[in-house]
Amino acid sequence: MNPNQKDPVIDEVREIRRRISQRFDHDPARLVAYYIQMQEIYRDRMIQTGKEAKEKDQSAA
Repeated sequence: MNPNQKDPVIDEVREIRRRISQRFDHDPARLVAYYIQMQEIYRDRMIQTGKEAKEKDQSAA
């Protein structure tokens, strides 16, 4: 993709991320804390990869 081309999906994702960051005054510590909290809330929607998936497979055996 040409770097000068606009991608509306990427632009939308960046705008949403900017708004989320703005809610926390662009403070990295507060932003990371928010994302960790969201990760816990929506853990059941997460896809397990790597070490987590191997541990789950071994415990099921």
